[in-house]
Amino acid sequence: MTYQIDPIGIIRSPYSEKFAVPRQPNLVGAGLGELYLSAPYNDPISVKGLEQFSHLWLLFLFHHIAPEKWGLTVRPPRLGGNKTMGVFASRSPFRPNHIGLSAVELKGIVVENKQVILKLGSLDLVDGTPIIDIKPYLPYCDSHPEALAGYAQSVPDKKLTVEFSQKAQLILDLQKQNYPQLAELITQVISQDPRPAYKQKNSSEQTYGITLYHFNIKWKIINKHAIIEDIHKSDINGN
Repeated sequence: MTYQIDPIGIIRSPYSEKFAVPRQPNLVGAGLGELYLSAPYNDPISVKGLEQFSHLWLLFLFHHIAPEKWGLTVRPPRLGGNKTMGVFASRSPFRPNHIGLSAVELKGIVVENKQVILKLGSLDLVDGTPIIDIKPYLPYCDSHPEALAGYAQSVPDKKLTVEFSQKAQLILDLQKQNYPQLAELITQVISQDPRPAYKQKNSSEQTYGITLYHFNIKWKIINKHAIIEDIHKSDINGN
């Protein structure tokens, strides 16, 4: 038996590609987002009372993962990418139904030109992620401080120190009015080391690139130190 699921809205976030997305929503405080509801759910009635809740559960689709890409076992990054676990003992996107779950802060609800927008706190969703449901977070039953979490019991340590080159800092200064949190966002994303686990073991100097908002960011790693070399706006074709 199969079921059809239609998205109820779309996420807008600074993460233009999945490479830059943090592995959990609370790891990058500067990575805020918005949820735009779609018709026929794009009606203030559908969110009546939601403003009483500080946090939400978002159910979403890993839409950048091909349907056939899933397996019974995965290699969690928290285990260094070299140990296998059952797919259901992980939060890997390579799942049978490619459904994700994320707890995020609700900062506000606005209606602009008949568009309902949920203002969200730190999130771990790529721009354009389809949302398939929203549920209010209930502290009395959703929060379990005594819970055990196997190999991911605590917040991961920051893996890299981050420094901006003189050229990159100049660009940040020029963009400060329109993107006041850009430097903080870049620092928080890269300090978590978004590279695959197998590449994090490579100690040789290498240069990498990520896209946040409309900015292409080039950075290199020397040992455990990341240097942001260049930041430039991409054109309408994404170059």
